[in-house]
Amino acid sequence: MIFADYHVHTGFSGDCETGIPDIIAKAKQIGMKSICFTDHNDMDYPDTHEVIDFNLDIDNYIETLNRFREKTNGLDIRIGVEQGVMPSTCERLDSYSREHPGIDFIICSSHIVMDCDPYYPDYFEMCPDEKTAYRIYFETILHNVTHFHDYNVYGHLDYILRYGPTKADNFDAGDYMELFEEIFKHIIYDGKGIEINTGSLYRGMDFMHPHLDLLRLYHDMGGEIITVGSDTHDIEHLGYAFDRARELLLSEGFKYICEFKAMKPQFISI
Repeated sequence: MIFADYHVHTGFSGDCETGIPDIIAKAKQIGMKSICFTDHNDMDYPDTHEVIDFNLDIDNYIETLNRFREKTNGLDIRIGVEQGVMPSTCERLDSYSREHPGIDFIICSSHIVMDCDPYYPDYFEMCPDEKTAYRIYFETILHNVTHFHDYNVYGHLDYILRYGPTKADNFDAGDYMELFEEIFKHIIYDGKGIEINTGSLYRGMDFMHPHLDLLRLYHDMGGEIITVGSDTHDIEHLGYAFDRARELLLSEGFKYICEFKAMKPQFISI
């Protein structure tokens, strides 16, 4: 079974140059029936290292994808956004889908903490140690799920592990379980979900986001809404390791994945 890929970037993202037609062609080639484009919108993204425009041209984006939707046969195109959220932008972004009709799906992602993207070493240099750096990042997620509601799933919950000095070598989910219990309480109560993000696998990690212990906690707390996304910025990784994602979900007791239309979940048996 080939899932719809619900984390896909194109040239509308400031860090990507891949064309929409190329992704559509690849999706058809590998047998996908549906796909959701989720280009970056990171309001107030800092330009401390390199100037990248992460402000999504949302009106042009929706119009462009609607044109492809009308002329593309055999592939159900959904329009999504990866919304980069931080405490200072929660309120300003909390009506985004209502302000821009036509959006099917929003990923809420944490890319910026303390005005810095953990992609860069600066973030870890500001923290006394790696464990504290991770805790501050997860505390920011808790703030976001408490104050921001205009999203469907929280993306790559432990994104920070991609870039830590030792990545996940010294990561123990037990050190942060009380935080994630609160995070998942808010996510589940709010009718939201999380994603399985396979992008960590082709970035040299040996697990998908989120870490297995966090995925199990989400399931044990009653979490049901879950999407699968490759986080691809090219055609090579579209649908990457989705067979492994399916095996993982089944082994952990999940029976469905979700697709979204007009911000509403559609449960698909796996």
